[in-house]
Amino acid sequence: MSTDKKLGTKIIHFGGEIDKTTGASSVPIYQASTFHHFSLDNPPEFDYSRSGNPTRQALEDYIALLEGGARGFAFASGMAAISSAFFLLSSGDHVICTEDVYGGTYRLLTAILTRMNIETTFVDMTDPEKVKAALKPNTKAVFLETPSNPTLKITDISVICAWAKENGLLTMLDNSFMTPYHQRPIEQGVDIVLHSATKFLSGHSDVLAGLAVVANESLGRRMKQIQNGLGNVLGPQDSWLLMRGMKTLKVRMEGSEQNARRLAEWLDSHPAVEAVYYPGLPGHPGREIHEKQSSGYGAVVSFDVNGGERARKLLSEVKIPLVAVSLGAVESILSYPAMMSHAAMSREVRLERGITDGLVRYSVGLEDIDDIIADLDAALSHLQG
Repeated sequence: MSTDKKLGTKIIHFGGEIDKTTGASSVPIYQASTFHHFSLDNPPEFDYSRSGNPTRQALEDYIALLEGGARGFAFASGMAAISSAFFLLSSGDHVICTEDVYGGTYRLLTAILTRMNIETTFVDMTDPEKVKAALKPNTKAVFLETPSNPTLKITDISVICAWAKENGLLTMLDNSFMTPYHQRPIEQGVDIVLHSATKFLSGHSDVLAGLAVVANESLGRRMKQIQNGLGNVLGPQDSWLLMRGMKTLKVRMEGSEQNARRLAEWLDSHPAVEAVYYPGLPGHPGREIHEKQSSGYGAVVSFDVNGGERARKLLSEVKIPLVAVSLGAVESILSYPAMMSHAAMSREVRLERGITDGLVRYSVGLEDIDDIIADLDAALSHLQG
């Protein structure tokens, strides 16, 4: 398809939206584990679904197109995608990572990869000098998450990637919060873009999936070997369901962001709220950098209600959002990082990263914003006095 189309059009017309054999209006679900070899001299494109499946391939081509990368890969979860990317490293290697990274990534780096002799230094990536200071002779990769989860700190992608390339380092970036609709890291110099596609890409709280996109064919060959070797692939049913969800990415991201901006502004002046974290607020320290590298602010707003007991009270009083792990759905989801997404971090480590006991994370959905605010206002009123 023509590359001059805008992203909103590519989301719908991605090249696999019509079945070339029948003209069907969606990619067929190839519910098959293996494929017939009509000729041993000319092996088929697909032979075994762990190695490749036509439905999964359509999804992988889809995300590669949206991210502007060479090849895409679909995995059983976001952590399966991230883990597979780290399998590009070897024993003895060192990683520099965003300090307030998602708790599952932190657990992988500190509890699993350490057993394989891969070490990690966590740094505040809002300061490029701290990233540079963490360089060691055995450093092989830099892992970025911007906006970070859950404090929404901003890393200058192009600055870090330029420095990484000068030092021969692999760069990986978790783009789950922004999606390619708002942020395209490969254009900023990132080597591997990763997604928990469970979140905004799927958008309906009904799929568990992960995606990776690599910037060049060389990385693609290496990533394919890892995907095939580990076998942690996404099945055809979930691949199809994810593609269906992705077709509405533009309108969902725009609607949720519009709601999130209003909610962040309202929270910023609420007396029961100690601090609000959202890159669209005028006072956010990373707003200028974020606007340089992203086309939107996203739909996640974190805020601190000053204490764990107050946070628990808030979670028990809200009526509209799901109180749950995860984010990025059509329905609003209110999470408590200290006991949910970042439970793998010790309290001491969490506090060092600004993840306080009073911090909650609101993934703003597509409900009417006036109802969202009224519900939260009523819940917050129980914290005052």
